[in-house]
Amino acid sequence: MYNIKKILKNNANADNALKMKRYMKNHFDFLGIQAAKRKELSKPLLKELKDQDIDWTLVEDLWEENEREFQYIACDYLFQQRKKLQKSDLEKLKKLALKKSWWDSIDSIDRSIAYLVEQYPELKTEILQWSKSDNIWLRRISIIYQRLNKEKTDIEILERVIINNLNSTEFFINKGIGWALRSYSKVNPNWVENFIDKNQAGLSKLSIREGSKYL
Repeated sequence: MYNIKKILKNNANADNALKMKRYMKNHFDFLGIQAAKRKELSKPLLKELKDQDIDWTLVEDLWEENEREFQYIACDYLFQQRKKLQKSDLEKLKKLALKKSWWDSIDSIDRSIAYLVEQYPELKTEILQWSKSDNIWLRRISIIYQRLNKEKTDIEILERVIINNLNSTEFFINKGIGWALRSYSKVNPNWVENFIDKNQAGLSKLSIREGSKYL
């Protein structure tokens, strides 16, 4: 198998690594490989694995690495293989989301979760449970996972997950609410405007500002 660990480590850039670590509030170490270069270096591996079943051992192995680029590649790989995800894989995706959690991994792995929920609508029940979780990252996923759905957005789910997070003081929740509303306003501005008006008391200024951006 293409040795992605060796390849990436041979392309490390110490100066970039320091800047990237600072940008991520020193939560994670980095090799200093920017997105375009990372995708170029990981392309042979993803191509090699494309026609195979999902290698969860590989995903978990990449997730265990200290440097953040490896988690990014795991997310890219899962999204590439999304059509092979099974209903039971939501639990595996959840475990990844709960490990080494920060907005960057959450906002990437949620793309695979969105595809899985679209294929298995019964999983929306689980997503609704996430919207009330003690874990802010599961809450964030429940709020933003439909952000690319456009006309396919399940409005009932969107409304319920946001209502479950009204009056939040958590930045990443309130930012996520604003992001979700802003995205949906591109296809249904009237609904978003009405939702904001109706729930203004419970929405943060950040959520309202972000959600109203295109209104």
